[in-house]
Amino acid sequence: MKVGLYFGSFNPIHVGHLIIANYMVDHTNLDQVWFVVSPHNPHKDKKTLLADHHRLALVKEAVDDNPKLRASDIEFGLEQPSYTSKTLAVLSEQYPETEFSLLMGEDNLRTLHKWYNYDYLLNNYRIFVYPRVFTLQEMENREQETNELHQHPSVVFLKDAPVMHISSSYIRRSIEAGKDVRYLLTPSVFNYVDEMGFYRK
Repeated sequence: MKVGLYFGSFNPIHVGHLIIANYMVDHTNLDQVWFVVSPHNPHKDKKTLLADHHRLALVKEAVDDNPKLRASDIEFGLEQPSYTSKTLAVLSEQYPETEFSLLMGEDNLRTLHKWYNYDYLLNNYRIFVYPRVFTLQEMENREQETNELHQHPSVVFLKDAPVMHISSSYIRRSIEAGKDVRYLLTPSVFNYVDEMGFYRK
């Protein structure tokens, strides 16, 4: 089985995440996409970060009706801080018959050379990249910084993938301001967030 790993805090998971994941299983040879929920980094401010089990529950609410999408808490039991290369090594050991790939936005590809063991990732796994929205300043450096990695044989750039303008931080700010975000989340995720009173002042 071929599985794409979509890492993130998913605070909260929104329709943009799901659109990208669904695009990947529909337009590549991936059989499934696993949403790998990143645990809280003890060195970072968690003021706006929901507890790990709540974010995992939200992902499950979002994907449980789709057999091609799955929630994963693999990093919850790993040493912190979690590094993508170490997580992949553990998963490859646990699922030796599964071929894993990475999913990431173009903004992450642009800084991949700064990741821990990034050469291990490039040499051992395919990386499916979807386009992201860039600021003007980021656009100036975009071509120079990504050109080499775009041409790496492990990198598959999906230029026709939907470009998402939705962000979890926007959703959190909107909820705090009392705005209606119901159409940015799946109904079950919206109900969970609303009933628990998450992200309100």
